[in-house]
Amino acid sequence: MAGLSGSFPFKSLLSQSSAAATTTSSSSAAPPPTSSSSTTPFRTSFPSLPISSSNSNAFKFRLHKSNSLRLLFSSPVSSPIRTSVFARLGGAPRSSGPPDSKRSNDEIGLDISAIKSINVRLIDAEQNMVGVVSKAQAIQMAEDAELDLVVVSPDADPPVVRIMDYNKYRYELQKKKRGQQKKSAATRMDLKELKMGYNIDQHDYSVRLKAAKKFLKDGDKVKVIVNLKGRENEFRNIAIELIRRFQEEVGELATEEAKNFRDRNIFIVLVPNKAVLQKAQEPPKKKDKPAVNGVSASV
Repeated sequence: MAGLSGSFPFKSLLSQSSAAATTTSSSSAAPPPTSSSSTTPFRTSFPSLPISSSNSNAFKFRLHKSNSLRLLFSSPVSSPIRTSVFARLGGAPRSSGPPDSKRSNDEIGLDISAIKSINVRLIDAEQNMVGVVSKAQAIQMAEDAELDLVVVSPDADPPVVRIMDYNKYRYELQKKKRGQQKKSAATRMDLKELKMGYNIDQHDYSVRLKAAKKFLKDGDKVKVIVNLKGRENEFRNIAIELIRRFQEEVGELATEEAKNFRDRNIFIVLVPNKAVLQKAQEPPKKKDKPAVNGVSASV
């Protein structure tokens, strides 16, 4: 925490305030006061001074992370000058949540000191249950094996710990997680949309049909949409026939999952036929060549 640089000129400020108080009392037409209770105090203020933190034993004030400092001097003529210090205090915002909320799983798992129990249930490096031992004994066994002692279940009674190579264990977990993500990505179906008008020409129709077959072979769903705008709703029957024709030409590659022939956006959703696709991906079987009847010639 940064403090004040240099020394603050308290003496000069006090002397200026005393001189101003003396001048005011001598130039006043009113008679001098007879008692301290009837004196008129002299007050002057100084501009705000930026300050980050300050700690003074002489003046008995302590400021932390204040944005400004204002000095106010108030002095009766017949009494010593009194100094008042006013400051606006500030501070860093408090962190929300429990103290362990920002700790990583690695720090929590490897922090054996967090276990207050004297005994723990130990699993050795071969994943064999050793049983209940003292915490000191478990730590010593991990040190002898030159491995880590990881807290597996801190809330159990007694807590469960395991001896392992934590870096290797974490690497295997990450590798397994990446494999699961790849597997889920391979099995996940994406939805591809193909839009066309009710009066589409043959070339554009063939392009969309070819794209639909490719998407289905790749394992993706296909949604075929025919939009009817304005008066085109009169040609609803033509649009429905177009979609049915499209489905027939796709053939066994897909099965119907959903359709809507009532609204202006007429569509059908086709999903890949897994049985047909698996059969198509199988390598063709080699046919056995027929045995050739050989004729032996006698010499």
